[in-house]
Amino acid sequence: MDETASTRRLELRHVTKRYPSVVANDDVSLCVAPGEIHAVLGENGAGKSTLMKVIYGAVKPDAGEMLFDGVPFLAKNPRDARAHGIAMVFQHFSLFETLSVAENIWLGLDKSISLNQVRESIASTAQKYGLPLEADRPVHTLSVGERQRVEIMRSLLTQPKLLILDEPTSVLTPQAVEKLFDTLKQLAASGCSILYISHKLDEIRALCTNCTVLRGGKVTGMVDPRKESNASLSRLMIGAEPPQLQHREASLGEIALSVKKLSLKSEAMFCTDLLDISFDVRAGEIVGIAGVSGNGQQELLAALSGESTRAPRGSVLLFGNDIAAKNPQARRAGGLYFVPEERLGRGAVPVHSLAMNGLLTRASDLVGSSWLKWITPKQNASLAGEVISRFNVKAGGHDAVAKSLSGGNLQKYIVGREISAKPKVLIVSQPTWGVDVGAAAQIRGELLKLRDEGCAVLVVSEELDELFELCDRMHVVAKGRLSPSIATRDASVELIGEWMSGLWEKQNA
Repeated sequence: MDETASTRRLELRHVTKRYPSVVANDDVSLCVAPGEIHAVLGENGAGKSTLMKVIYGAVKPDAGEMLFDGVPFLAKNPRDARAHGIAMVFQHFSLFETLSVAENIWLGLDKSISLNQVRESIASTAQKYGLPLEADRPVHTLSVGERQRVEIMRSLLTQPKLLILDEPTSVLTPQAVEKLFDTLKQLAASGCSILYISHKLDEIRALCTNCTVLRGGKVTGMVDPRKESNASLSRLMIGAEPPQLQHREASLGEIALSVKKLSLKSEAMFCTDLLDISFDVRAGEIVGIAGVSGNGQQELLAALSGESTRAPRGSVLLFGNDIAAKNPQARRAGGLYFVPEERLGRGAVPVHSLAMNGLLTRASDLVGSSWLKWITPKQNASLAGEVISRFNVKAGGHDAVAKSLSGGNLQKYIVGREISAKPKVLIVSQPTWGVDVGAAAQIRGELLKLRDEGCAVLVVSEELDELFELCDRMHVVAKGRLSPSIATRDASVELIGEWMSGLWEKQNA
């Protein structure tokens, strides 16, 4: 960029951050002008999130300097960054679960603003930006998608000079994405600078005017994404184009998972009741469930995985056997495995190693038929090593703790752990959320391979492109109700977008 220092909102000079097993940022330089929407692109583990945390004061660099509005500045902590006009929406959220939405947002704002004023601001901003939120709802009752909305809302209410967004659209309908883009363009037009991290290359090309590409912690290119193709951006990011998926015609087998007239009152206030939900998934097919976060996905997945055993008797069947009251271990024994939407805390224990996290769902595989029920460290390490190798997980070996991995690499490990169990039924929530294009193609390819081997796969995702790429059939969930099934070849993004508002009955009348 050719701006003088006085016209740069943000400038990083030779920033380096080292960890014991990796150099996350290696001599990184970056400039962002006022009013610029600047993408930071890279595969999982390339150093994007670490660099954003350096800017936001959550991580201290080992070398380099930062200028903000032409003045040398290094945030002591996130509060200091916010005081200087820097706001960030993290991929992994930083919310207090026992507090309400409004209280969580209030914590990041000037305390001269009352809680009632915060509630009013939430309502008006939610209407303006298309981010529906209930101000008094406790955060622990929110889905991952709804929690992301809280983070976005909190940042918008600070009226920042620099807004950092890490995967902000993963929970939004196509219509809401368009509205958010309009909002971001308005913010940029008013002088707000935006650093935008996304693995959706179409988004970056449509929204951003500059793009810095990282690979292995180093800057490998700076381009105008509007002049690039998805293929050329992929080559800059991962050194190659992602492989094309081979989607064969489904060869259907028996009904593997059947849900029959499942109605279930939610256990907590503000959660969604399930209303008369029925569907089947056959061996050898992938069925998708689309919907905006918070419309009953969380409650449905809990009933299917065994996290909740309150489903009425006979409402959840696995190969004809009633499993409505069975716990997750019993369901796995019957061949049903599950990938939750929440990586840290549900999919993996943050402070445990990858090897120990393998035991969460694979202990019975390692025990086998041995009456001693003893698992050796060598067996455990071997299982973790196989998943790391097969799914190209970037980690410091099987002893690396889960929270040390980037979000995308942890996702690859969790998905790989369940796929390598050779399930008969696999339920996956948000399979490629926060995952780079190469890793996403790999995960989707593995799901298709599993389906072709006769597994019944249910994918719950808010990524419509993903569902169209993977699924043989789709449903939509809205306000706890499930739409009819529609063959993917007969569906369109516009139709599914309308159904996500609960309008399928009118169209099928």
